[in-house]
Amino acid sequence: MKPVAVIILNWNGAALLRRYLPSVLANTNSTIADVIVADNGSTDESRKVLKEEFPTVKTLIFDENWGFAEGYNKCVSLTGYKYTVLLNSDVRTPEAWLEPLYEYMEAHEDVGAVQPKLLKDFGPDDPRQVFEYAGAAGGFIDKHGFPYCRGRIFGTVEEDHGQYDGAPTDIFWATGACFMVRSDVYLNVGGLDKDFFAHMEEIDLCWRLLNAGYRNCYVPTSRVYHLGGGSLPQGNPRKTYLNFRNNLLLLHKNLPAKDARKTLFIRRLYDTLAFFQSLAGLRFGDAKAIIRAHNHFRTMRKQYAQPATKNWLKANADGRRNIILDYYLRGRKTYAALK
Repeated sequence: MKPVAVIILNWNGAALLRRYLPSVLANTNSTIADVIVADNGSTDESRKVLKEEFPTVKTLIFDENWGFAEGYNKCVSLTGYKYTVLLNSDVRTPEAWLEPLYEYMEAHEDVGAVQPKLLKDFGPDDPRQVFEYAGAAGGFIDKHGFPYCRGRIFGTVEEDHGQYDGAPTDIFWATGACFMVRSDVYLNVGGLDKDFFAHMEEIDLCWRLLNAGYRNCYVPTSRVYHLGGGSLPQGNPRKTYLNFRNNLLLLHKNLPAKDARKTLFIRRLYDTLAFFQSLAGLRFGDAKAIIRAHNHFRTMRKQYAQPATKNWLKANADGRRNIILDYYLRGRKTYAALK
């Protein structure tokens, strides 16, 4: 059995399969990895496309949409490879993208997850090298739970000039667009939280990997190109709801109880400000989504026992940072400026 499964979870993405799957098949080292497409209850022509246009690709077929999180949990539990790459259906992979991730994991048993450099996909003939919003050069969280990346802070996305190259680097979270994880460790820590459904579930997983004693790393010698917004675009109220609700759950689950209470109080103040900003901008769908997110959080938090004993945010400088003040008041728009 090969050591790596590259799993693409597809839902109603026939056009994306046609556009991106050929690069994955052409550039994934078949001596170490199998490419598997898992169809998550699609109702478009995805299954026909797989059968007729990619007949040699291994597939898993689900009869319903389990969401990003539970869909991948089912995939990892059913396949049984040593390593699993969770790869979005809108990711283009160049030559030799997989080997650096695999080799780094093989050489470092204390690493639970790794991600490549994530760049924006403008098409294979476009020379622009710009980081992609969803993960860039590795993710972090500030003291109030706001995610940011090397290469992307809020709406500021940097061009890639090699500023985050060099040796692999420890990060807080790896991008859900493309990351490799030890399959047994993934299952042992509970996989992605199915109740998140989608958005920030990879941050929650990586936090639990830290709690379990593993590191998460960014490997810059691997790069992939991500279209982004393939499922829910920015500004969609459903995306707003999931991001706000899941961010609250993320903090409640993974912080010690005392720290969680203080952090969530401050976070609610920031979210109240976001609510009024949505109203002022006539984004009524987003405003309603924020209210729904907080209402549902109050119900959902009861199912989590808060077993965390260590505050990983206080354990490093990035987690002690107030990224809101840094970005909006101090004008530090890049990760390099934060340092």
